[in-house]
Amino acid sequence: MLASLYTLAAEGSPVAHVVQHPFFSVNVGGTNWWVWTAHTGNLVLTMVIMLIAFPWLAKKIATGHESEGNRRYITTNPLAHMVEVIYLYLRDKTARPLLGERTERFMPFLATIFFFILVNNLLGLIPILDMILLAVPKWRAEHRAPLGGTATQNLMVTGALAAISFVVINVAGLRELGVKGYAKHLTGGAPVYLWPLLILIEVAGTFIKPVALALRLFANMTAGHILLATLFMFTGMAWSAGVGVWAPVTVVSVISAIAIYFLELFVAFLQAFVFMFLTTVFISQLSHHGEHGHGDEHGHDHAHDKAPGGGGHGHAAPAHA
Repeated sequence: MLASLYTLAAEGSPVAHVVQHPFFSVNVGGTNWWVWTAHTGNLVLTMVIMLIAFPWLAKKIATGHESEGNRRYITTNPLAHMVEVIYLYLRDKTARPLLGERTERFMPFLATIFFFILVNNLLGLIPILDMILLAVPKWRAEHRAPLGGTATQNLMVTGALAAISFVVINVAGLRELGVKGYAKHLTGGAPVYLWPLLILIEVAGTFIKPVALALRLFANMTAGHILLATLFMFTGMAWSAGVGVWAPVTVVSVISAIAIYFLELFVAFLQAFVFMFLTTVFISQLSHHGEHGHGDEHGHDHAHDKAPGGGGHGHAAPAHA
């Protein structure tokens, strides 16, 4: 946070802190094409974290050897336990009521997109970019950095995530309903004379849904960071007014920023959940039973029955196991 304070105090605009920071580009036909940016670095870092950390966490969550007795059902690592609880909530309380028997088929995708967005959101709360710019004044002057920032406040990144969801949603709908059923869904069972209007609305809605996913994540992550940047910049703006003004403004700004950081931590989890939840809703809408809001409610009671007495973690087995 101190790195953010120093670098932002020297900026002329809070937006300069949250926009894309290109690091390497090539000139093709008189146009500079970005090859590597700070957000690219964060996306690669997220990939590395997930490829290394999540297999390790899965081993910690997995059922142990029989020689361990009942303790083989207990997740003792605190981080693994938190990830397990989050996953079980996403599966049994969010996805299963909407997707029913298709839950296990879609959970790898839904869990991946949730944790990918979450890790990126959390990395954005670490002042990696500010520390790099503070350490390399030349890069700060050129607004260049190989790593840092919040990739999920980049509309190109959120757009790519939404495009992936768009493909999964519609391919799942075609597989579930068939071409004829999918086309029938566009008419909504209305009279023939209303079909042109309804088809136009449904087709527009098919594209509006992923656009809304992209814009919602982009806007929420950007707004919080601009607010933090503005609070920190007050310290630089008050410096010329003397210590009598600068000191109290700095204290108030830092205390307010700490409070906003806690709010941003909540928003990081919330926006990852909202993206995953709405994707689940859109998948469920393109199904034979989507309108019923069905789900195997009795599966909720069995989600934790993996261990004797229901005390284990039901992460590995389907609810009907």
